[in-house]
Amino acid sequence: MGTRTRDVVVIGAGPAGAAAAIRAARGGASVTVFEKAAYGRDKVCGDGLTPRAVHALNQLDIDMSDAHRIDGLRMIANKTRRELPWPANGSFAPNGAVWPRRLLDAHLVAAAADAGAEIIWKTEATPILQDDGRVTGVTAGPDKWHAALTVVATGAPGNVARLLGAGRVDNEPHGLAIRSYAASPRHAERHLEACLTLRDESGTPIPGYGWMFPAGDGTVNIGVGALSTMKGYRKLNLNRLIDSYRDLIRDEWELGDYLERPRAWRLPMSAQRRHGEGWVAIGDAAGLINPMNGEGIDYGLESGTLAAELFLTDPASAPANYDRLIGERFDAFLRTGRRFSFLIGHPFILRSGLRMAVGTQTIANITLQVMGNLLDADAPGAAGRVLRIADRGLALADPLLRKTRAPA
Repeated sequence: MGTRTRDVVVIGAGPAGAAAAIRAARGGASVTVFEKAAYGRDKVCGDGLTPRAVHALNQLDIDMSDAHRIDGLRMIANKTRRELPWPANGSFAPNGAVWPRRLLDAHLVAAAADAGAEIIWKTEATPILQDDGRVTGVTAGPDKWHAALTVVATGAPGNVARLLGAGRVDNEPHGLAIRSYAASPRHAERHLEACLTLRDESGTPIPGYGWMFPAGDGTVNIGVGALSTMKGYRKLNLNRLIDSYRDLIRDEWELGDYLERPRAWRLPMSAQRRHGEGWVAIGDAAGLINPMNGEGIDYGLESGTLAAELFLTDPASAPANYDRLIGERFDAFLRTGRRFSFLIGHPFILRSGLRMAVGTQTIANITLQVMGNLLDADAPGAAGRVLRIADRGLALADPLLRKTRAPA
């Protein structure tokens, strides 16, 4: 058994983990990243990048010339359609993108390696947890790697999260999504499309949406997602749901057959803990997913970068400062989103809410900012005011909403 020492070890080579590795290595830290999959692995995902994600990638100096530029979002609710551009004068980039994860992740890992980070593939790492709760590194195969900071970027909760007590909060909502690819002559369009009015095979409205994300390479990413607050969630057949959605938009998009078997994944939207002495959880592992759209790549990039920057400033205080700053930036918005998901779990409220979401230009613009992850707890303007009012109102309604939620 060998023992090695690093400043930072990262478990997981997705966008969050790679962002942490890039920033830490560029700042002079010694970094090793462990990824249990093989090089070139394809992470199942919607592949959409919000303007917030593009901004985060720009901050990391990632070359995005291979990505397909997206200029806005088309929202559909029954017969109402609104095609809205991304805000051009906001805090983030003026455009989004679609970039298949196998390409995005490869670019990010290459940037981490170029910065000096060591990438170890096909290796599962487990935190070394001391009796006093400190994490002092990881074990990987027969070896130990001691580190001042262990970054957990493992995505949906698994063995590492359970070991650290950082799993999903059981009584909070979560989601499931499924996607595939199909050929379409509309592959080069510059708008994402989100259909907000989905129904299951029995006609029950689904709190979620179907998407068409043009990839610019001859294909589109087609998928659907649903929240756990809907009636009959555990019986929901995702394969039937995506087939139903495909049939709905097949002619309009001139879709070919699926290019691969539809693949599903979990969307954790909460975490019991996201830090402890010697470790932090980032991205999906920290529950940083918007409950109202299932998006988390941008939050993963931001949280990974922040964790590394705080470590470079002061390794000892980095975990606690990270948890505080992430809380200030995201907690109010994500809490509101989780409460809102209980609200729209009631079919009659969902139907009314969807009509409102795109009913007027003003409300549609707010919906755009929510769907684009363009809001934080301190967001200015009308959208920020609506968010804060909703947070207070939903806080009062939360006990009733949880008590009357439909059986999953």
